[in-house]
Amino acid sequence: MKFGKEFASQMVPEWQAAYMDYACLKILLKQIQHWKQKTTQPDTPPRLPRALTLYRAFSGLIQRQNQRLSSFNGEDTENQPILGNFCTGRKGSGKYETTFLMAAEEGGECEQQFFRRLDNELNKVDKFYKSKVKEVMEEAQTLSKQMKALIAFRIKVDKVAAKFDHIHPSPRMVGMNVFNGEAQSNDSIEDNEKHISLEIEEENSKHMMSSDIASLNILNHVKLNEAIQTHFPTIKQTELNFSKENLKRIEKQLKQAFIEFYHKLRLLKKYSFMNILAFSKIMKKYDKISSRRASRNYMRIVDNSYLGSSDEVTKLMERVEATFIKHFSNSNHGKGMNKLRLKTKKERHRISFCTGLFVGCTAALILALILIIHARNILDKQGKAQYMENMFPLYSLFAFIVLHMILYAANIFFWRQYRINYTFIFGFKQGTELGYREVLLLSFGLAALALASVISKLDMEMDPKTGDYKALTELLPLILVTLALVILIFPFNILYRSSRLFFLTTLFHCICAPLYKVKFQDFFLADQLTSQVQALRSLQFYICYYGWGDYKHRQNTCKMNDAFNTFYFVVAVVPYWSRLLQCLRRLHEEKDPMQAYNGLKYFLTIIAVCTVRLIQKYSEKKTFLLFIIAYLMHVEVSCIYRHTYNKETARTD
Repeated sequence: MKFGKEFASQMVPEWQAAYMDYACLKILLKQIQHWKQKTTQPDTPPRLPRALTLYRAFSGLIQRQNQRLSSFNGEDTENQPILGNFCTGRKGSGKYETTFLMAAEEGGECEQQFFRRLDNELNKVDKFYKSKVKEVMEEAQTLSKQMKALIAFRIKVDKVAAKFDHIHPSPRMVGMNVFNGEAQSNDSIEDNEKHISLEIEEENSKHMMSSDIASLNILNHVKLNEAIQTHFPTIKQTELNFSKENLKRIEKQLKQAFIEFYHKLRLLKKYSFMNILAFSKIMKKYDKISSRRASRNYMRIVDNSYLGSSDEVTKLMERVEATFIKHFSNSNHGKGMNKLRLKTKKERHRISFCTGLFVGCTAALILALILIIHARNILDKQGKAQYMENMFPLYSLFAFIVLHMILYAANIFFWRQYRINYTFIFGFKQGTELGYREVLLLSFGLAALALASVISKLDMEMDPKTGDYKALTELLPLILVTLALVILIFPFNILYRSSRLFFLTTLFHCICAPLYKVKFQDFFLADQLTSQVQALRSLQFYICYYGWGDYKHRQNTCKMNDAFNTFYFVVAVVPYWSRLLQCLRRLHEEKDPMQAYNGLKYFLTIIAVCTVRLIQKYSEKKTFLLFIIAYLMHVEVSCIYRHTYNKETARTD
């Protein structure tokens, strides 16, 4: 893989604009190369200056360090084509400027433009890295205070559990200042216990793409406030519940905060390494194209910059590792480092193989179904209309689900192609999210089972030996739905248990929309359910067809029942009602007027669906007019919402 593609693949998506523009610098180098080829005479091919070194006297294999450095420095000062300077501004900030000493040569303007752009990229990267290091140092101070408060909380929990005022803390309670490495005495621990209080707030984490990465949002979940009585006079120290359950919950949240903070430090370290490597690569290309020796001199400038010389991140990573291993892993180094280092999900070949197998089975079963229908003239037989009226709603449920899952897999594929961090946006646990291969495996596996059920049912219908068991053959779709539901709620750790639990939890939040804080995954799933109204109606048909015993007589009497027809529209309203409640909850919490527009849109959709039911039942012109008005208002509100949203987005950008 070429370095340009590797460099782009290693970028942090949220920091993509802050990386060195390697592609633009390569374009400038191509312009220099084109100019060199244009001005070089064809009968005298260019020769590199380093070829002259073949005729110099051999100085031996062993050289003293001072002799080598002195000759090297003398060569640099005499033959280097560039001169680097650091210019300090009025406010103390500075920038790097490189003077190209051979601008008077033919084609020197292109090279001068290249170094000007290179300096701009170095200043941009150095400034961004410096600002991010400043942020993590401030976060380190916050985590340090949180660790002190946690240690004090541990001591208080031990004392409350023992019910003695003079009890000595356990050995693991003796804390250390996290980021200065100094042990605390018992007196300082007692002072911490008196003056440090703990408060856990669970705030809404807006899992949207932004310039900040995950640790900033995780740290918002855990807030440890010193002198809580000063900041919050209404809260008394005695009101805090110093129980082991609260201690475990606090430790879990702070542990996650340390993991995310360490992940951010690793990203910063990787950001520094990749940009320094990019500067080295681009300067080597410049030396090769221009036949000059400027890379060593310029890389000294890069190494002396804050990007290349700062070691705060490395030292901070070491302190975070030591703290995490001591306080959250019982001094077990291997266990602690395994938790700190996020596991990358490995692509397994067996998943690709099984997906391809199920795709082939699905295609073969579709072909077999077509041939069976054509060979046995099923479409020309009596009772085909009644048969299709019963079977189509039963098996269309699987068609809707499979189609939706395939489109979701396509979404995941393009999210990965364009480096969208969907794992963080949806709040998936790192390493447990499903890729597009896994989603395709599940979708085509379900499709193969559904098609096998259809063919088995047709074969049992046509076979004289099984023709008398018509009631049992009607149970095949129900068995398949039951199997899918059992797998979905299966508690054991097989078939992506964490993803199934995540889906069920999110679905429960959608059903109980106003009772839970609305996160991105909640309203995303609710939006998807608004597109699956027909699938929900198919589930309603299952309840009617099998619950009322119509499958025994192969008759569909559901549509003759007023209750079924009423719930036929209630089912269509439920997803929009869930979205309306979510919008109202977000409007109450965020005070965002956009949620009012969005909620009004879903409310008008509910009115439109209800008026359709009234039109079918009463066939009144007034009801039809109400439907037209509600539909037009829905379109108008949708246009206003999109226009306002685009305007707000452009203003934010």
